Amino acid sequence: MRDENKYALLIDAENVSSKYIGIVTKEAQSLGNITIRRIYGDWTATAKNSWKDSLLENSLSPIQQYSYTVGKNSSDSAMIIDAMDILYTNDVDGFIIVSSDSDFTKLAMRLRESGKRVIGMGESKTPTPFVRACEQFKTLDVLYKNHHPVQKNNIAERMRRQEIKCVPAERALPSREAQAKDAQPITNLRAIKETVISLLDENSDEDGWMYLSELGNIIQRMYSDFDCRNYGFAKFGKLIESFPELQTRKDDSSNGITKIVLVRKRED
Repeated sequence: MRDENKYALLIDAENVSSKYIGIVTKEAQSLGNITIRRIYGDWTATAKNSWKDSLLENSLSPIQQYSYTVGKNSSDSAMIIDAMDILYTNDVDGFIIVSSDSDFTKLAMRLRESGKRVIGMGESKTPTPFVRACEQFKTLDVLYKNHHPVQKNNIAERMRRQEIKCVPAERALPSREAQAKDAQPITNLRAIKETVISLLDENSDEDGWMYLSELGNIIQRMYSDFDCRNYGFAKFGKLIESFPELQTRKDDSSNGITKIVLVRKRED
């Protein structure tokens, strides 16, 4: 039996909200065995209190980083140094870097040059260079929105709205609904559809068919942030079937068990 891939999980607590910890750990564990779990931040700051319960629950090792300069993320350099130490002294197959900070772009590129997988996780605001430097990128706020839909009848939310009415308009904070609407996939669905159609034109057989699995692999390589769940679909095949311009076909493989799915553009 093939051994699981081993990963180092490095979380920038200065740049990522603790509300994403469930998604982070679930996605990380689906990749393989997380042998190193470290989270970086100034743990003397009251703003980090929301993270503290998550540390023990998820076996995260907190790394203290004092904020020497106001407004500057002090965790960046520590994470980069630790990542390079792990690269040369530990037997891991890849790194999971959780941050929305573009400062990790060069680190991701360097780790991949050494043959390591690099999985990034951050919000949809993450700068494109870091997203593209990763082999895969998980958009946390979009996944969170899809897993935690806003309840319009939520009592706490209604109470919060009443409080906002008492605040001058220029000071009122955006509602949870407004914040959720801001969480959009980095690559929009229209771009994905246009790329799919272009790939079918270039890679299909004489009858216009292409293996669905091959198509999915190419899309993932082209767009590191691609995840069908970002668009509300549990499976890639379901996303493809939602495009009216395309059609799919299932064939039995030679063993009579495995289903092979093909896709092509609909004929006029």
